[in-house]
Amino acid sequence: MPNYDKYPAVTVKGFEESVTKGYEAVSAKLKAHQPEKGRFVIAVECYPGVREDEIKQGLTSAFDTVTILHADAIMESAETVTNKIKRNMTDDRVFGFMAPHRLEEFVDEQKLATFREQAAKVQDGVVFIYGVGATLIEENPDLLVYADLTRWEVQQRFETKEIGNWKADNKDEEPLKKFKRGYFFEWRMADRVKQRLFEKADYFLDTEKADSPVMVDGEAYLNGLQQAVNQPFRVVPYFKPGIWGGQWIREVVDLDDDAVNYAWAFDCVPEENSLNLKFGDTIFTLPSINLVYYQPVELMGDKVHARFGKSFPIRFDFLDTMEGQNLSLQVHPLTEYIQDTFGMPYTQDESYYYLDCSDDATIYLGLKEGVDKEEMIADLKRAEKGEISFPDEKYINQFPVKKHDHIAIPAGTIHCSATDSMVLEISATPYIFTFKLWDWDRVDLDGKPRPVHIDHGKEVIQWDRTTSWIEDHLIDQAEVVKEAHSWTEEKTGLHEREFLETRRHTGNGPVTHETGGIVNVLNLVEGEEATVESPSGEFAPYVVHYAETFIIPANVTTYTIRPSGPSEGKTIATVKAYVRT
Repeated sequence: MPNYDKYPAVTVKGFEESVTKGYEAVSAKLKAHQPEKGRFVIAVECYPGVREDEIKQGLTSAFDTVTILHADAIMESAETVTNKIKRNMTDDRVFGFMAPHRLEEFVDEQKLATFREQAAKVQDGVVFIYGVGATLIEENPDLLVYADLTRWEVQQRFETKEIGNWKADNKDEEPLKKFKRGYFFEWRMADRVKQRLFEKADYFLDTEKADSPVMVDGEAYLNGLQQAVNQPFRVVPYFKPGIWGGQWIREVVDLDDDAVNYAWAFDCVPEENSLNLKFGDTIFTLPSINLVYYQPVELMGDKVHARFGKSFPIRFDFLDTMEGQNLSLQVHPLTEYIQDTFGMPYTQDESYYYLDCSDDATIYLGLKEGVDKEEMIADLKRAEKGEISFPDEKYINQFPVKKHDHIAIPAGTIHCSATDSMVLEISATPYIFTFKLWDWDRVDLDGKPRPVHIDHGKEVIQWDRTTSWIEDHLIDQAEVVKEAHSWTEEKTGLHEREFLETRRHTGNGPVTHETGGIVNVLNLVEGEEATVESPSGEFAPYVVHYAETFIIPANVTTYTIRPSGPSEGKTIATVKAYVRT
């Protein structure tokens, strides 16, 4: 039976009574702060995508006299906002340029002054200010609540057309374009607001589920984040179907049968995943990026923070084509290209670790010898127009792969995972910068052709990465670096151009790891169960299961991993990634 934990949580000790559930109880808790007489200001700063009408109705229900101000009314018009950000959004369906905007840039100063005057006139009773930008109207309210939402949930609301982007009348626009505006503009802007409120907020509000808020006080929330970076933990995975998706994830993770397939499993993408904090019996869900923002050094380590800032640089996810189809033929941008064209500081170097595959599985990787560049680009463009099927066998290598092979894919290398493979993708974090070159003459699940970016791709393809170079540098470069009586450590071979180091430990006994003050990300790639322990008792034993990705923060110094439960005495294997220093 599958034992993959789909809802992992960090148990927060010492704050079990700090949570409140449901609007009636939450509103009553806020009311308890109100003095008997005088003006009392409550500000509820909202992340874009939060159901603001629900917030207004739910949080004011316990108050008798309340003046309600919606922060959206102080903002410039949707047309003005869209025009201001137009250059960074571009006309592309997928890609924009990372926008540097701050929320203050979109405030109508005259409207703001009017609202402040209106709030100041209230001499007795509650002034309730809510929405994106509430703290711009009142920077120091008597009570500050931050209403948060994970990016994955925002995307779900995009998909169902429940919402459009902030200050955009675009509910019915295709999700790709709404995601683009979120990714390149509004989420970055909102995250800047969020970070300055971490230590100011009296309460944090989990708004993931409709009409089911969970509120925790600020001290408990921040303490929960501090506890998380001193122990192993997992973020909450999510799963997404795709045109090429397979059936492995459904079986191993034990997912429902509503979706036609599951192409992706995002098991460690802190920008997108959520993190569950458990207070007593109550789960509080927050964006896991908040942990990166609030505890960057403790989580990632001083050297990693110095290099990457508040960007978690390691990503683990699954690509499932078992009983599915090939991924698109694709390439990722070089560092200078992603910097100049999209405003990103580093690029999407990656690797494919084959967690499982059929006996005849293959990978498309690199160019054949003697490829004519102009001829190949011309054929890609003809294929994009539907004039031909791209003759991949003429230009692209196809290599056999087997279970536990690890293939390096530095940026600029043409690649594609083929059918009947289960890939654990271990990569740098920038994760949407895939230039599809050809998509096998198919349309996406929505019936539309998937975006192809040949003009971007031709600028970054490394034409000297041909058959012999690929065989020498990228195909399963595993080498043994250490052996003990019960385990073996192997360097599994990311290319020297990639900043991640990967190690595989295989054996039937305990293995001791030192973080060296650098965050470790691991996956149990063989065996049903393992236990992570601290030799000095820094944290409680932590159990992981097959295919689960888990994070060891830099704050943890030493840890051991051993087979446990049904794997006791049996061989297990983990793959570990960390930043080279």
